[in-house]
Amino acid sequence: MSAEISLVYVTTPDSDLARTIAADVVTAGLAACANIITGMESVYRWQGKVESATETVLILKTRSDGVAALSARVRALHPYEVPCILALPVTSGLPDYLAWLAAESAGQTISAR
Repeated sequence: MSAEISLVYVTTPDSDLARTIAADVVTAGLAACANIITGMESVYRWQGKVESATETVLILKTRSDGVAALSARVRALHPYEVPCILALPVTSGLPDYLAWLAAESAGQTISAR
């Protein structure tokens, strides 16, 4: 595999926003693929209080060298003051799939709008 791949884990307040972000970043070539997982419940500490919320998980698959541009674009589209955007390196996988991910997210050189 010539390009390193990362999974970018994002939480969103609802599935509509997750779909909007997914379509935007895949269209721009910032991610090759997006998975949307609805119905996740988060329990977290925010500003000194324990909170809980139902959220939608968005998993974006991209080249590692495009994570900064992808994160900037997600941040621009996201309503949270501090959104969850975590990049996790992929250490192995089906070589043909990893090559497809690398090729389809090669447009990551497009600047974050």
